[in-house]
Amino acid sequence: MNIPLQLSVKSLRRLLTKTLSSTLCLFATFCLPVQLSSAADQASWSQWRGNGQNGVAPGKGFPVKWSETQGVKWKVEVPGSGGSTPVIAGNRAFLTTGLDGKNHVQAWDVDSGKMLWSTEVSDDAGGKHRKGSGANPSAVTDGNCVVTYFRSGALVCLDTEGKIKWQVNLQKEFGEDTLWWDLGSSPTLINNLVVVAVMQTGPSYLVAFDRETGKMAWKVDRKTPAPSEAAQSYSTPVAIPEKNQIAVMGADTLTIHSATDGAELGRVGGFNPTENGYFRSISSPVVSGDVVICPYSRGDTVTACRISDVIAGKGRDSILWHREKFGSDVATPAVLDGRVYVCGDSKATRGRITAVDLESGETLWETKTPKSRQGFSSSPLIAGNHLYFIDESAVTFVVGPLDAEAPEVVSQNEIDDDEAFTVASPVPVGEHDLLVRTKNMLYRISP
Repeated sequence: MNIPLQLSVKSLRRLLTKTLSSTLCLFATFCLPVQLSSAADQASWSQWRGNGQNGVAPGKGFPVKWSETQGVKWKVEVPGSGGSTPVIAGNRAFLTTGLDGKNHVQAWDVDSGKMLWSTEVSDDAGGKHRKGSGANPSAVTDGNCVVTYFRSGALVCLDTEGKIKWQVNLQKEFGEDTLWWDLGSSPTLINNLVVVAVMQTGPSYLVAFDRETGKMAWKVDRKTPAPSEAAQSYSTPVAIPEKNQIAVMGADTLTIHSATDGAELGRVGGFNPTENGYFRSISSPVVSGDVVICPYSRGDTVTACRISDVIAGKGRDSILWHREKFGSDVATPAVLDGRVYVCGDSKATRGRITAVDLESGETLWETKTPKSRQGFSSSPLIAGNHLYFIDESAVTFVVGPLDAEAPEVVSQNEIDDDEAFTVASPVPVGEHDLLVRTKNMLYRISP
């Protein structure tokens, strides 16, 4: 960024004999590239599931095989405790952690593995579950700011140098957290807003804040008849920017909202017909075109709905297909080119990876990771022609080639930090590399 400024200074020196208006025009001309450096475009992985919230990485040529002694460009220890997936803008990865009773937001140089800064932002509420922490939700970034959310209720926006721009505590503003377990919902970006869904026993809502100012843009209640723990959700809303809409799945109900004012445009209920009081939801929905995929029932069902039909008020008639004894409880599916990739994580489906047709729900192929006692709490990444799925001991299974008639597990990659529990998902970095956050470490993996 110094180059354009240096050029402008030299130009001004050469043009001192010209009129003031000419000088100002030249100054503006040379400085414009600095002002419009497309910071938002630098956010190559802006949200937990990527810019499209579909778990798909741009590019190709990603590593397929690695170990602690092969393919690791660098690894560093991440101080504190947290399960957030890194998000990336430019050469910086942002993540959250709880350290010494405080929540921190950290920036890491993805080229060197050096920590650039760590900013203390709020008190750490800690975790209830052995897999959890007070810093489970992932940050979001547009390349200009980083917005983070914590179990304490703190929603904090920082600039990319670690300076706090604004913060608000949702629990102090709107009521205490009533979740039985640790907060897992990440914020979502759409337009100039950051959106948070709070789905819990008692008052639940969707709220949006202006990313630049922190001013609340809108807040809408989200009422459902879900009983007991079924009213609680740890899923993340999905932005649908091309339609100016937001999809929210949880509390036995799918709702579609306007991003302009949060107004509910349509809903589908009945995801818990037996009124099971323990149907809390963790896996998030995923959107492709006019279809939203909804994992539910603690990993026992997947339902696809036509978004335009939901908005038209068709309710359950908007369902394209519904499958039982199939799904994922924690892992959010990935979707690409008309195929939905569902990675099973329940006792019955653990390690089962299935590709189904987006429109029909029919199975196209299925494969399985080697039998293991290890569970899965991260979500799959599609990168190049392969799918990456990490278990809780940080073993990464690579499935592919995805354009084959019957993809299979082509590698099983182990690294030293196998301490339970790895819950963050892998993300792409650079043109061909992967960034993997384990229980204690951050790895950059190269081909």
